Amino acid sequence: MITQRRRTAGIRLVHGPTQVHIDPGPGALVFSNWAGLSPQRLDAVIVSHCHPDHYCDAEVLIEAMSRGATERRGTLAAAGSVIHGNGIGPGVSAYHRGIVGRIEALEPGTAFEVGAVSFTAIEARHSDPGTVGLRLEAGGVGAVGYTSDTGYFPELGDLYGGVRLLIMCAMRPRGHPLHLHLSTDEALKIVERARPGCVVLTHFGMRMLDAGPEAEASHLEENTGVPAVAARDGMSIALAEAIEVAGPRKRDGIRIIEA
Repeated sequence: MITQRRRTAGIRLVHGPTQVHIDPGPGALVFSNWAGLSPQRLDAVIVSHCHPDHYCDAEVLIEAMSRGATERRGTLAAAGSVIHGNGIGPGVSAYHRGIVGRIEALEPGTAFEVGAVSFTAIEARHSDPGTVGLRLEAGGVGAVGYTSDTGYFPELGDLYGGVRLLIMCAMRPRGHPLHLHLSTDEALKIVERARPGCVVLTHFGMRMLDAGPEAEASHLEENTGVPAVAARDGMSIALAEAIEVAGPRKRDGIRIIEA
């Protein structure tokens, strides 16, 4: 986060007219505008836990979502630590909580909808005890999972079983485990259990960047048979009849994954 070797702007979900920003860390506002995704078109901001690389730009996106605090609109769905604090946080001020149309305090099992997209909060085990992952579904798209930051536990693969796309926060490469985070070795165990249609590795630490995320994704694919992609800044993923993964530049081409 501090060096910004990779951006920490989070994930923008677009489904028809519905737009949701997940885990808006430092740079979310700047890179939303850079990508032509106006934050004023947001319908929801989702924050999985109260660490600054996941919540830092939440308040400015909330201001944009509420039309500069002139309308109480949009949804803030966030871990309890972000909303109320649990020894960590809160990460969003009372003022900003007061200018959204709805607040969803997330804990495992919490279900809510934003437009035509259904979300369920999934158990995670991280240094913020309120951390949650997400499982979402939308008509014509199928199910998508997002682990957020979490340590490995045996049931984790089952929680994301059968999703079409699984986005995994894999901070460390093979042979370098880190407590309460995932490495490639642990990601492999999850993929073998969940059997998703496709995996995207993201949220890389320095050791992962030095090892090469693309090599780690290739290792995962070769050993599980599940297509695996290393996230890049500005990458877009379209879920249609196939999954289309496009890099930020035209010369990057598009990978078509039948899943």
